[in-house]
Amino acid sequence: MNFQQLDYIIAVDAHRHFAKAAEKTFVTQPTLSMMIQKLENELGLLIFDRSKQPVVPTREGEEIIARAKQIMADVGRLKEFTKELKHEISGELKLAVIPTLAPYLLPLFLKSFIEGHPLLKITIRELVTNDILTALKNGDVDIGLLATPLNDLRLQEHPVFYEEFFAYASTDEKISKRKYLLPNDIDLSKLWLLEEGHCLRNQVFNLCELKKKDFESNRLHYEAGSIETLKNLVDHHNGITILPFLATLDLSKKQKGKIRQFAHPKPVREISLVVNKNFHRSNLLAALRVEIENHLPASIGTTGKKRVLEI
Repeated sequence: MNFQQLDYIIAVDAHRHFAKAAEKTFVTQPTLSMMIQKLENELGLLIFDRSKQPVVPTREGEEIIARAKQIMADVGRLKEFTKELKHEISGELKLAVIPTLAPYLLPLFLKSFIEGHPLLKITIRELVTNDILTALKNGDVDIGLLATPLNDLRLQEHPVFYEEFFAYASTDEKISKRKYLLPNDIDLSKLWLLEEGHCLRNQVFNLCELKKKDFESNRLHYEAGSIETLKNLVDHHNGITILPFLATLDLSKKQKGKIRQFAHPKPVREISLVVNKNFHRSNLLAALRVEIENHLPASIGTTGKKRVLEI
């Protein structure tokens, strides 16, 4: 038995096709089939049911493949740990960022981070919170950049900054005349929200103490897919939405006139770097955190008391 054979069975399980698995692992199909058959002979059981198309693992094969994934993940972590011992930041970083943060934060630090670590290959995905959590636990993502706290014992959270929330309201709204707002000043019948799956949606619900049944009673029910859509809805169809600080930086002078602050304690979201509890690349994590902190606007922190909204 060797690591190569474990890679082969993982590939076949992923693609459910021997030829495709061979292509992805850069070997010929006869070689891949022979190596898997050798492993099956050594273990004394069939890993795949070849009588079905697409090919599927046997019941015993599913257990073997699950263990193989664990072993290969441990091998990968051992290699990365070796780099840590040498204080080397290299290899691959698979980063996932929530969509309500990625368009506004990544442009601030990403170019500098890439240039400062030429040996590092970076893959970035925009995923909603639940998908990031699943990917972190499965090893499909190394680091998540998202709102916390998550209260998940399988993950480690490293808070980076606190981002204040603002109301963004049409000039026709009553709150546009007020300097500071309380959450109950928000007219829920005029509130535009993101669609299900975005943690920002849940935070707005918590901020306004909004119950789903109250929101769904509105005559017009529209769930946006992005913060930019929320801005445009307010700009062209009036109403109110809630924006995080970084999403307000590129507003025009006219749009900035629609921003209203909340009274103390300021509502904020906690933004953290989140990793699996088995993550050992502490140098990489520290470097990423420092890079983000160094490129945040000076006004990112709110003064006085804060209210961290749950997700």
